[in-house]
Amino acid sequence: MTRNIKLRLYNTLSRKKDDFVPLEQDNIRMYVCGPTVYDTAHIGNARPVVVFDTLFRVLRHIYGEEYVTYVRNITDVDDKINARAAERGIDISELTRETTAVYQADMASLGCINPTIEPRATAHMAEMIELMEALIKKGNAYVAEGHVLFDVTSMEDYGALSNRSIDDMIAGARVDVAPYKKGPMDFVLWKPSKEGEPRWDSPWGEGRPGWHVECSAMAKKHLGEVFDIHGGGIDLAFPHHENELAQSRCANGTKELARYWMHNGFVQVEGEKMSKSLGNFFTVAELRDKWPGEAMRLTLLMTHYTKPFNWTDAGVADAKRMLDQWYEVTEGVIASAPSDGFLEALFDDLNTPKSLAELHRLRSAAIKGDQDAAAALLGSLNLLGLRQISGAEWAAWRPAGTGVDEVKVQALVDKRLLARNNKDFATSDALRDQLVELGIVLMDSKNKETGAFETSWLLGN
Repeated sequence: MTRNIKLRLYNTLSRKKDDFVPLEQDNIRMYVCGPTVYDTAHIGNARPVVVFDTLFRVLRHIYGEEYVTYVRNITDVDDKINARAAERGIDISELTRETTAVYQADMASLGCINPTIEPRATAHMAEMIELMEALIKKGNAYVAEGHVLFDVTSMEDYGALSNRSIDDMIAGARVDVAPYKKGPMDFVLWKPSKEGEPRWDSPWGEGRPGWHVECSAMAKKHLGEVFDIHGGGIDLAFPHHENELAQSRCANGTKELARYWMHNGFVQVEGEKMSKSLGNFFTVAELRDKWPGEAMRLTLLMTHYTKPFNWTDAGVADAKRMLDQWYEVTEGVIASAPSDGFLEALFDDLNTPKSLAELHRLRSAAIKGDQDAAAALLGSLNLLGLRQISGAEWAAWRPAGTGVDEVKVQALVDKRLLARNNKDFATSDALRDQLVELGIVLMDSKNKETGAFETSWLLGN
């Protein structure tokens, strides 16, 4: 456990990096919006999980594992769930159980620790109804045609999180102009269920909750009215987090919901927005067949979490190559505390790109025989959720269903690399052509320290 370390986090609410000062030193609380379990998670879904798992690890390192509570919810009631269950002809509960299990396995494969609590929305109906009743009583919500709606004009500083006025929100959003609404930005807390949809009893008739109220109820139940950190993807800042913040503050009579609001940037694939029509929509399960989970995790950490991230095959191949080197140099090493330079970078708003530069420095020292550097490298990697298996297990990993003789491929790659470093380009080119015919994609790089070429490979599509 490490105390008296200054952790700084970018706070979406204050729009600057703030020193992290917990509400209670021995009760650190973080809530992160989890998945809507109607489909398999894609790589964009994985980024916030890896980002906030890293923060969870940092908080546990600073304050002690027993003093940090991390809540990441499961949204298991939603229009998309209803539609997908109907499309597949299965019960909604069967769909959500199946999809949740796949999601949990996918995130575990990326080295993510299970959250302390993983609440399901459907298990918190009583808490949601209680919250809505409080909002109605205080004049922040109203009942109309079986719906309960939040009146955004009842909150003076609504829009503070996304830094937009109500007029700007109306101009920039597609809003439901249902006749029962008092105002166009009023949002649904409860609505009647349609035929065949899940339903629960309430003071306003049978129905189901709106999305935003689910997180407010679960966060309050498990973390209290005010807690330390609320996280999620930048796409959730508005309207989800804005609405969650509004209804929680008004219902609880508090000035804040979370002290720090954190959001990770969008994910693209090969420079384009992910889209099934473009053929660049990759699920974590698909990518797990192609790459080790730790390589995927490291790839997601190579860009600062607040910045847009571009997933590429070249990027994950680089990550795999780095891990190959780190596994090799730390084999048989006993981990020590992470290096000061590593912690200084990581505690500066999770500056993982800068922390990775420190890992490269430690490796360079370790290959020259510095055992302290090797031990600090291993300790630093472990804090990032990397180098979690034995060197033998790492070396034994292979892509699923390659259908090629990998021993033969590696021998050809090694022979080509030797020829290239000896400047025997005719042999090198011939071997390259032979590998291409086998469907192998070669990725060459130059070692900055030795000047020699290095090569990694993967099976092409």
